[in-house]
Amino acid sequence: MKYLIILGDGMADEPIASLGNKTPLQAANIPNIDKIAMLGQNGILDTIPAGFAPGSEIANLSVLGYDVAKVFEGRGSLEAASMGVTIEPDEMAMRCNLICIENGKIKNHSAGHISNEEAGELIVFLEKELGSDIVSFYSGVSYRHLLKMKDGNKALNCTPPHDVTGTPFADVMIQAETPEAQATAGLLNELTLRSQILLENHPINLKRAAAGKDKANSIWLWSPGYKPEMKTLLETYHLKSGAVISAVDLIKGIGVYAGLKVIEVKGATGLYNTNYEGKAQAAIDALHENDFVYLHIEASDEAGHEGNVELKIKTIEYLDSRVVKPIFEEVSKWNEPVVIAILPDHPTPCAIKTHTIKPVPFIIYKPGEKADDVMVYDEFSAQNGSYGLLKGAEFMKKLIK
Repeated sequence: MKYLIILGDGMADEPIASLGNKTPLQAANIPNIDKIAMLGQNGILDTIPAGFAPGSEIANLSVLGYDVAKVFEGRGSLEAASMGVTIEPDEMAMRCNLICIENGKIKNHSAGHISNEEAGELIVFLEKELGSDIVSFYSGVSYRHLLKMKDGNKALNCTPPHDVTGTPFADVMIQAETPEAQATAGLLNELTLRSQILLENHPINLKRAAAGKDKANSIWLWSPGYKPEMKTLLETYHLKSGAVISAVDLIKGIGVYAGLKVIEVKGATGLYNTNYEGKAQAAIDALHENDFVYLHIEASDEAGHEGNVELKIKTIEYLDSRVVKPIFEEVSKWNEPVVIAILPDHPTPCAIKTHTIKPVPFIIYKPGEKADDVMVYDEFSAQNGSYGLLKGAEFMKKLIK
């Protein structure tokens, strides 16, 4: 038996008036996903444990069966694993976004989805100007980068920038949660303010502004933590091998700690223009060689953060026709059965442009097992599925048994 999880990041939503009070999932033309929902068993999954914010780091760890309260050490430390950056025992890692600030407010969390090449040049510049024996900057993908700090204290109140677009940045800067963390908070906020002076008139940003693009004129530091201690999925679920396919460093980093082989796909961007066909083929190839494959598609989440309803529908339809269809058609021919699960990690409603904690719809299709009565896949139909409401690790236990 082999296992495949296809995760459409953030594709769950709320009813939207312009869609006749349908969600993007309900409005999208997704015959292939609907077919798998009809052949499989359905339910809804609570991916966000009490006390945690609905970030992708929390939700994906939860989908993969981890006890988040025991293993979570911040987003930065997970992304570091993907980037090949070692976190030493005396070091703290943080996500370092390149963002756009306009008139003192956070315009967007992504500097207008800055290119890898432009962002890489800016991070190298910041490392030269702001790096020291205490802090170091590391280039990631697009707007997503890493800061590492020696002897940092993670007792910090940090705000993800995608949660506060339109907010004055000064109102949501880092705050210490304990007296011991005051020095760390002070240094990090100083770095943010200095980055704004350095980046504002950098040639990259002057060129972007001349082209009508948003500037990457500030860093934004959030999700601090130390190196996590995680058992691999192979140990926990007695699998021989596994792989993760994603354009996002966070997901690849989770995969590294989970004991999964990271498979890179040329042209994978994390946006609507990602290489869907390449990811689908990579998943098929990986299933030939591995017991378990985690295929992550980011595009719907980014569309939700932009509040772009039409784009979100398009990304969901691309997932259906360009990923689910070729994979399902291929593995259906195999002698060895492939269990397929489809779900988002969390909702990213277009109306509010950020994540919510509501449970998400899921399908588990096990060849040869009796289907339930659900005929289509969406947030409401799944509530009538035979699995009902599951919480956290219950999903993986139902998937692999």
